[in-house]
Amino acid sequence: MSEVVDLPRQAAHTDPAIGLSAVAALRALTERLELHQVANARAGGWSWQAIAEALGVTKQTVHRKYHKMVR
Repeated sequence: MSEVVDLPRQAAHTDPAIGLSAVAALRALTERLELHQVANARAGGWSWQAIAEALGVTKQTVHRKYHKMVR
């Protein structure tokens, strides 16, 4: 867990190798968290439209990205 907590500091590092590596790790973490929360929302009865609004994207975008992974 401490590695995740340290990522924002690493992302701001002056060494591009450290900063870019942290940005990539944050991007991967964000994708996993988003999938988890979309699945939670769908399990809780949320519509694709409601999820899209919460994420600030279109219904088509969120449905295309997740409909095969989340039922």
